[in-house]
This record gives sequence, structure tokens and C-alpha cells, in this order.
Amino acid sequence: MTTNSPTWADTLVHLLALASRLEDEGQYNLAKLTRAIADSLSRQAAFRMAAPIAADELAADLKQTAAALASLNVSAAARSALAQGADVMAGGSMPLITTIPHPHVCRTCGHLLLGAPETNCPTCGAWPGTYQRFMPNYWLDAFEPLAAIERLRQTPLDVATLLEGLTEAQLNQAPAGGGWAIRNVLTHLRDAQDVLAFRLDLFLQEEHPLLEAKAVWTWAANEGERPPTALEIFQTYRAARRETLHKLEQMPLTHWWRTGRHQEFGVVTLRQQASYFAAHELTHLSQINALRRI
Repeated sequence: MTTNSPTWADTLVHLLALASRLEDEGQYNLAKLTRAIADSLSRQAAFRMAAPIAADELAADLKQTAAALASLNVSAAARSALAQGADVMAGGSMPLITTIPHPHVCRTCGHLLLGAPETNCPTCGAWPGTYQRFMPNYWLDAFEPLAAIERLRQTPLDVATLLEGLTEAQLNQAPAGGGWAIRNVLTHLRDAQDVLAFRLDLFLQEEHPLLEAKAVWTWAANEGERPPTALEIFQTYRAARRETLHKLEQMPLTHWWRTGRHQEFGVVTLRQQASYFAAHELTHLSQINALRRI
């Protein structure tokens, strides 16, 4: 460190600078640790920071942030895409891959591009293949085929364990501050499973199918006049999962790398879609566990 009383930001930037130099020296384990510490510090600070809850307020915050980024020399293209995405969100939709392509950042100097680089970095000369691509989430590549199958098989069993001993009233009890009850989580798992099943059939029936973006999380609170019980929703989810697992287990291994055109994520493989849904479900296990205690 070059100062006696570094700010939090100074420490963060210094850690990233150390990581880059350590990589230059071939000290990859030390580099990974310094990058992990920097990421941990950032996430801890973000976890403690208050952010807008309502979608319209969040979109407005994004617009203001996009404008403020000009003072930090963030590219006009990135600021424009952020602002456009905020407008789409404010309208109740999701920005698609055509509005916000996957960002790529030069690992050496931090130069930012929207979309894949085609020439060397204009700042430091790094080759296009050395840029880091930022994907929408880690779920797309969390699991390889066999691991995805096992995760998709295990999650309904984990959910069943969490539901043991709960009454229908408990399953329908929403938190005091508002939000989903366990019933809504089960509905969401069922709906997501239906999307996975539908997309799996598309991959198996078509070459490079179009995968429509689905705001699945918004469906959980929309129920008919005479909805089934929470346990019936769970049983529907579990039965549908069995059919999906059977199809995945029976198809040739090469099919896992069939591609489709996802409106939100761009080109994705069947493997990435299975990984996405398998990893996504894991985030809801802790949610159910927490709701058990209210």
C-alpha cells in the first residue's frame, strides 16, 4: 500500500492491481485469492447498502446512475444501454440481448465493450481473445450434464423434506412485511419446470430454436379462482420433473450442445439451459427454509 490511511476504495483497487501483477508473475493462486477478497469486500458493502425495492424506483435509480457514470469516463455505449434497459424495465418488460449485448472487459486495462471484441484493445493492445465476457448470471455454466441431472433430481427431494410437517395454513402464510409465502415459491418452481420442459422439447424437435424470454417470477402470485392446494402444486412440479429427467437421461450426449436463440441471453446450449434451471432452484431452498420459521 502507498498510503498510511487508505480508503475502502483504495484497498479494493490495490487488491485488483496486485492480482494483475501476480498473474503476470505466474502466481495464480495468490491472484485468485486477492481477486476473491476484492469481490467479497464489494459484495459485503453492497449487501449493507440500501437499494430501491419497487421496480419503478429501481429503474429510475438506474437512469440516474447511467448519467452519473459519465464523470467516470464509462463509455457512451454502455451508459446508453443502461438507460435504455432502465426504460424497458420501467415499462414492465426485460431488456433483451439486442438492447444489452454481453459486455466484454479487457483483463489488462479494463477497457469495456458491448459485444465481442473484434480488434486488439485500443488502450493496451491486448488481443480480443483475452477479454473477459460477462454473462447474465453464473447459472448458465454452473453444472455439466451429469451434475445438472443429479441436481434436477435432488431439488424436489430437498423441497419435500422442507415441507414435512407443515400445514396448508403455514404453506400459505406470507411474511409480515409482505412477499411470497411458501405456496408462491412452489408455484414458481412448478412454472419454471414447465418452461424447462417446453424448451427441452424445442431443442429436441427443432434446429436452433427461438427461446422466448419469460418473466416467470411474475407468475407466482397470479392464480385462478379455484387454485389447487400448495401440496398439489408441489406434486405437479415433482411429476413434471420426473418426465423431464427421463428425457434428459435418454437423449444422446451430443444433444446437450444443441444451440438455441434466447431472446434475453443470446445463443445458449441445451446444457446451459439445464444448468440454468438446476442452479436457479437452489436459490429457493434457503427461501423456503426461512419461510418455515415465520
